[in-house]
Amino acid sequence: MENERKFYPGDHAAHFKRTLLTPAQRTSEPNMFLYEIVGVATHTETGDKLMIYRPLYGPGKLSARPLEMFMSEVDHEKYPNVRQKYRFEKIIDE
Repeated sequence: MENERKFYPGDHAAHFKRTLLTPAQRTSEPNMFLYEIVGVATHTETGDKLMIYRPLYGPGKLSARPLEMFMSEVDHEKYPNVRQKYRFEKIIDE
Protein backbone atom coordinates (compact mmCIF):
# COMPACT_ATOMS: atom_id res chain seq x y z
CA MET A 1 0.00 0.00 0.00
CA GLU A 2 1.47 3.34 -1.06
CA ASN A 3 1.91 5.88 1.75
CA GLU A 4 1.04 3.22 4.31
CA ARG A 5 0.60 4.82 7.72
CA LYS A 6 2.48 3.04 10.49
CA PHE A 7 2.49 3.53 14.23
CA TYR A 8 5.12 2.09 16.54
CA PRO A 9 5.21 1.70 20.34
CA GLY A 10 6.10 5.05 21.87
CA ASP A 11 4.75 7.11 18.96
CA HIS A 12 2.34 9.88 19.83
CA ALA A 13 -0.90 10.38 17.93
CA ALA A 14 -3.56 13.10 17.89
CA HIS A 15 -7.26 12.25 17.69
CA PHE A 16 -9.12 14.38 15.16
CA LYS A 17 -11.17 16.10 17.89
CA ARG A 18 -7.98 17.86 19.00
CA THR A 19 -8.33 20.13 15.95
CA LEU A 20 -11.65 21.36 17.39
CA LEU A 21 -9.98 22.76 20.54
CA THR A 22 -9.41 26.49 20.75
CA PRO A 23 -5.86 27.78 21.28
CA ALA A 24 -6.82 28.60 24.90
CA GLN A 25 -8.01 25.02 25.46
CA ARG A 26 -4.76 23.68 24.01
CA THR A 27 -2.82 25.88 26.43
CA SER A 28 -4.85 24.88 29.48
CA GLU A 29 -5.02 21.17 28.48
CA PRO A 30 -1.87 20.70 26.34
CA ASN A 31 -2.23 16.91 26.09
CA MET A 32 -5.97 16.72 25.44
CA PHE A 33 -6.73 14.19 22.68
CA LEU A 34 -3.07 13.11 22.51
CA TYR A 35 -2.16 9.44 22.90
CA GLU A 36 0.89 7.22 23.23
CA ILE A 37 0.86 4.09 21.10
CA VAL A 38 1.45 0.87 23.06
CA GLY A 39 1.18 -1.46 20.08
CA VAL A 40 -1.09 -3.73 18.08
CA ALA A 41 -2.68 -6.73 19.78
CA THR A 42 -4.53 -9.70 18.36
CA HIS A 43 -7.92 -10.61 19.84
CA THR A 44 -7.53 -14.17 21.13
CA GLU A 45 -10.99 -15.33 20.05
CA THR A 46 -11.50 -13.61 16.70
CA GLY A 47 -7.99 -12.83 15.49
CA ASP A 48 -9.01 -9.20 14.97
CA LYS A 49 -6.21 -6.63 15.26
CA LEU A 50 -6.60 -3.99 17.99
CA MET A 51 -4.60 -0.80 18.51
CA ILE A 52 -3.64 -0.40 22.15
CA TYR A 53 -2.98 3.16 23.28
CA ARG A 54 -2.82 5.33 26.40
CA PRO A 55 -4.09 8.91 26.76
CA LEU A 56 -1.44 11.47 27.70
CA TYR A 57 -4.08 13.20 29.84
CA GLY A 58 -6.19 12.07 32.79
CA PRO A 59 -5.40 8.82 34.60
CA GLY A 60 -3.78 7.28 31.50
CA LYS A 61 -5.80 4.05 31.38
CA LEU A 62 -5.06 1.78 28.44
CA SER A 63 -7.58 1.81 25.60
CA ALA A 64 -8.16 -0.56 22.69
CA ARG A 65 -9.85 0.12 19.39
CA PRO A 66 -10.19 -2.06 16.29
CA LEU A 67 -7.14 -1.30 14.13
CA GLU A 68 -9.30 -0.64 11.08
CA MET A 69 -11.28 2.01 13.00
CA PHE A 70 -8.11 3.53 14.49
CA MET A 71 -6.63 3.94 11.01
CA SER A 72 -9.85 5.15 9.33
CA GLU A 73 -10.53 8.55 7.82
CA VAL A 74 -12.65 11.12 9.65
CA ASP A 75 -16.29 11.24 8.55
CA HIS A 76 -16.17 14.77 7.13
CA GLU A 77 -19.92 14.81 6.54
CA LYS A 78 -20.49 14.33 10.28
CA TYR A 79 -17.53 16.57 11.25
CA PRO A 80 -17.24 19.14 8.43
CA ASN A 81 -14.98 21.51 10.39
CA VAL A 82 -12.26 18.97 11.13
CA ARG A 83 -9.02 19.60 9.23
CA GLN A 84 -7.40 16.26 10.04
CA LYS A 85 -7.79 13.57 7.35
CA TYR A 86 -7.56 10.50 9.61
CA ARG A 87 -9.17 9.68 12.96
CA PHE A 88 -5.66 9.41 14.49
CA GLU A 89 -2.53 10.96 13.02
CA LYS A 90 1.05 10.56 14.15
CA ILE A 91 2.62 13.61 15.75
CA ILE A 92 6.10 14.32 14.44
CA ASP A 93 6.91 17.54 16.34
CA GLU A 94 4.97 18.34 19.49
